[in-house]
Amino acid sequence: MTDFVRLCEQAARAGGEVLQQWVGRIQVREKGPSDLVTEADLASQEVVKKVLLGAYPDFDFVGEEDPTGHMAGDGFRWIVDPLDGTTNYVHQFPGYAVSVALAEGESMVAGAVFDPVARECYSAAAGQGAFLNGQPLAVSGVTDLSQALVAASFAAKVTAGSPMIDEFVRVLLLAQSVRRLGSAALNLCHVAAGRLDAYWARETKVWDVAAGALIVREAGGTITGLGGRPFRLSDPRFVAAATPQLHRQLCDVLDQPAAI
Repeated sequence: MTDFVRLCEQAARAGGEVLQQWVGRIQVREKGPSDLVTEADLASQEVVKKVLLGAYPDFDFVGEEDPTGHMAGDGFRWIVDPLDGTTNYVHQFPGYAVSVALAEGESMVAGAVFDPVARECYSAAAGQGAFLNGQPLAVSGVTDLSQALVAASFAAKVTAGSPMIDEFVRVLLLAQSVRRLGSAALNLCHVAAGRLDAYWARETKVWDVAAGALIVREAGGTITGLGGRPFRLSDPRFVAAATPQLHRQLCDVLDQPAAI
């Protein structure tokens, strides 16, 4: 395990402990329609930022609650979601996490996602595999959509007639089953762990998925941009799947024209 991965894990765990300290005593405000932020988000990000910049003060920092860092350029940057799955957290519903990643330009170097309820820490470094609490991870061997458990993400506010709803229905009719679990970071980690077989999203932010995308790839999964284009941190819309065959099938379904 590289020092960068250890630091990602340390920061993610520290943020997760802060989240648990705030459970039951949070105050909530709106960022936008159906988009919540809590004091817990801010407190988690502060401790994560302190850990990361305390070790590497010259690295840039891009966080959900302070997205003023620079995503452009070739330098190192920390990419942090201090609370992914805020609605779950507000309702005290399991399924939220802290996501910490290190990128150099468009390349993901290391990452960790910590689920403070399950006490599960997923981590990966480029070229060195993916792990859950120190044990190696591997994606499932599912190759056919009819046998796949698939996750989907919607935008915070979905309107009637949204193409995302049409996509969801098309996949629902062909997959074994579909889930909307509320945390992009954990969805990706569940693909890496073989619990989910595939996951797609059109409305995520870079801090939601930077660590999870690396973890999927290092666990042997396939992740690309929509339509099979290369996955890019600057455009974090994607399709992730356990196998190339399943990935191709899911892309084909998503690429179908919307129903009239």
